[in-house]
Amino acid sequence: MTISERALVFTPTGRDASVAAALLREAGIGSTICCDMEALCHGLAEGAGLAIVTEEAFRTSNLRMVAQWIEQQPSWSDFPFVLLTERGSDTEQNPVAARLSSVLGNVIFLERPFHPTTLIGVVQNALRGRRRQYEARTQLEAIRESEERLSMALKAGHLGTWEYDLATGVLTTSEHCRMNFGRSPDDPFSYEELLESVHPADRARMKAAVRHSITSGDDYLIEYRVVWPDGSLHWIEIRARIIEDGRSRRLIGVSSDITAQKTAQAELLRFSETLEQQVQERTAELRQKEAALRQAQKMETIGQLTGGVAHDFNNLLMAVIGNIDLLRQKIPDSPHLQRYLDGALQGAQRGAALTQRLLAFARRQDLAPEPVDLRLLVEGMHALIERSLGPLISIDLRLADAMPPAIVDSNQLELAILNLTVNARDAMPDGGRLTIELDQRPPPIGLALTPGQYLRLAVRDNGAGMDARTLERAIEPFFSTKEFGKGTGLGLSMVHGLAVQLGGTLNIVSRIGEGTTAELWLPVSEVEVKRGVTSDQEVTAAPSSTILVVDDDALIAMSTVDMLEDLGHTVIDAQSGKQALEILEGGTHVDAIVTDHAMPGMTGAELAMKARELRPDIPILLTTGYADLPAGVGIDLPRLGKPYQQRDLAEKLSKLLNAARETRLADAAKDPVD
Repeated sequence: MTISERALVFTPTGRDASVAAALLREAGIGSTICCDMEALCHGLAEGAGLAIVTEEAFRTSNLRMVAQWIEQQPSWSDFPFVLLTERGSDTEQNPVAARLSSVLGNVIFLERPFHPTTLIGVVQNALRGRRRQYEARTQLEAIRESEERLSMALKAGHLGTWEYDLATGVLTTSEHCRMNFGRSPDDPFSYEELLESVHPADRARMKAAVRHSITSGDDYLIEYRVVWPDGSLHWIEIRARIIEDGRSRRLIGVSSDITAQKTAQAELLRFSETLEQQVQERTAELRQKEAALRQAQKMETIGQLTGGVAHDFNNLLMAVIGNIDLLRQKIPDSPHLQRYLDGALQGAQRGAALTQRLLAFARRQDLAPEPVDLRLLVEGMHALIERSLGPLISIDLRLADAMPPAIVDSNQLELAILNLTVNARDAMPDGGRLTIELDQRPPPIGLALTPGQYLRLAVRDNGAGMDARTLERAIEPFFSTKEFGKGTGLGLSMVHGLAVQLGGTLNIVSRIGEGTTAELWLPVSEVEVKRGVTSDQEVTAAPSSTILVVDDDALIAMSTVDMLEDLGHTVIDAQSGKQALEILEGGTHVDAIVTDHAMPGMTGAELAMKARELRPDIPILLTTGYADLPAGVGIDLPRLGKPYQQRDLAEKLSKLLNAARETRLADAAKDPVD
């Protein structure tokens, strides 16, 4: 167990500690159980990846030691706490939550009861964030070492550094800078004192240069004479630049005493320019690495939590849609009742569409990528795009000929293109031109793409455009420039998640008044597109069979059982993979297995491998709301995405049962019984 990634478990009452430790152990996560607050603080001091604590443990304990440890964390550290609570994180329902949040800082509230996979997901997410903090520590240490080397170089070059806050008028100077103006290292030195020290003949020129730099944003570069307190005259060279970070506007620069080097001005100038560039590069590399780290941690956290919520919501919708589907077949043929059920089903399906957007953002929606001719796909959407944009916007298609196919999911890509075109329409309320381009070109430097060949599908408008701040946040989930109620803020997040999941990326270029270009970079397929159109054929219904349904969620299991029984099948249900194996080992006749994938103790894929050891030819259908099975599963199974309706289940299961029946008949024909 790596001590820096272990989980500290502080649940002093009941069996919470042993249960949590067992769940973590099954997930390959080490843990240490802390019996009291002193043991927890000792564990924090030794090192850990996160802490799992029950609310009652903190509510009845003195948090002074923990609070002190949190306050003394280094700048790179934001230690995560997973707080198990029975009252949620809402401050009205749980007033203690606000106090604990203010003390702990990085705290994730997990309301009990919860699914074991939810706990594991939250813990794994927290560990990923902690690993990023460790990476930041390494990077910050490297930057600090560089800054120390730079500081030594500055001292060797007799350069002083200074910073002037334009809002407050506060001047901050280094020891060497104060020495350049004839002050002792410990003397105070204000901006007013600096002005007084400038030679009267150079003071107006110096003030004019400062004003010009502030108003124009140009670099501040000047040489002037200063009078030291002892009356001696010296030459000072000043170099500075306006720096803006959203919170303040500052003039940052260096000063040097060039009295003795006036005759060698050209050489000194080159040296100071090099040092100035190093100062700026190191500084920019640091206000950039920290910002990138915070953004990556935030997006990772939101993505993981969003994916988990969407998966659970998918399960709920599975029960709703399945029961509505069955109810529609059982009630009398009444237009009023059918209208109510249609409305309920449409609402549930809209919820399912929203979960697909959430899963797309989290890069966990189920995709069916295949080689696709993008030119044909875009041309086929032309009429739909025209109807979506309206008569005020003209469409210009610039699609290159003889393009290789791309590896995409056609349905999801069409939704993404439609989303981009609707965004463009909203940016051109008074009309304009929408251009869709398709070509093959090398990706620009800086895009996060693996080496290879890519197609560029660009959607360009000549609308209002976005400023730099809006563009920076454009793909953040739930960020929207539309008025309240007219946008979820998931559109571009979904498009970006889809592109990344397909092995590409989304690149957005925009300027105020110059419109926006959204570029989808998609990998080229090495396999040709399958030509020819196959007509849909009705699947032959399978004969009545015995189906083993495995799902740890009783609500979902009940819905699936009802669907299958309504289709005429005999159903045996199991609440876990272990129980399902016991049924198979007992010799019970089973024609097929329908199993959920995400189950505690034994996943659906693991159950399938063990079931095949007992009955090699048994058909198995895996139901899941996630996109892909984990790496290394070692089995390829037909899957049915959640939520599904009865006809989807019937079609998938009939194909499996019919295929198994045909295989048995073919084997019997090869080896007939005498």
